[in-house]
Amino acid sequence: MKKVIFAVVCAAGLSACGDQPQELTASKQDGAAYTGTGKPYVNPDWKPGDKASWEAQLKARNQYGQNDYTRMN
Repeated sequence: MKKVIFAVVCAAGLSACGDQPQELTASKQDGAAYTGTGKPYVNPDWKPGDKASWEAQLKARNQYGQNDYTRMN
């Protein structure tokens, strides 16, 4: 009986050594941020694919919406 239990414990212990290595085989290249997501809830002033309007929206958002100094004063 002890031999059977010992064999089961050894088999369970050795089964953990069979883990396959996980390596990244291919990388996915992300698109540029200004190309858009294709979702309908984007800002209507911004046109997907237009880099200049993307930069203008970021500048306006940083200046008025996310700048605590302009919001507090």
